This record gives sequence, structure tokens and C-alpha cells, in this order.
Amino acid sequence: MDEVQVRENLTYEKKPIAVVDHKLKKFCGKSISLVRIVWDAATGEVTWEVESQFKEQYPFFSSGRPIFGDKNSYLLGSIVTL
Repeated sequence: MDEVQVRENLTYEKKPIAVVDHKLKKFCGKSISLVRIVWDAATGEVTWEVESQFKEQYPFFSSGRPIFGDKNSYLLGSIVTL
């Protein structure tokens, strides 16, 4: 089990576990790449995140390899199938 560091205000930062899905959303003629992130395997907590923002916040999670056949998308750690 990983060590949890609790802040003075008794909060902690969740770390991403895996990228499980990817989709490209189109808004007003622009495409936004989204990734589905697993945050807690025990509870199954997942969220959709903007890929570019996720990669900025968690650069250690990015390997730089294309995924899903999309040249604008990159592997962010391990991909799992649910």
C-alpha cells in the first residue's frame, strides 16, 4: 500500500492510477482530447480530464507514445480494460 501524505488542513492529493479511455470532443469547431482517469481502484472512482491539463499536472505519468491511433493523444501510464 502507498504512503499517504496528509496536509496540515487534513486533506491529501489523490494520484492517478491508470488511463482507461480516451475521446475527442468537438466544441465550436475545436477538438478537445479527453482521457478517463482511474483515481481509486477500490471505489472505482473515475473522471474525464482534459488530456493536455492532465499531462501538465502529472508529467511523470506520460510516456509520449501515441495511443488510440490518434496523433494528438499520448499514452499516460498504463491503459487497462474494464
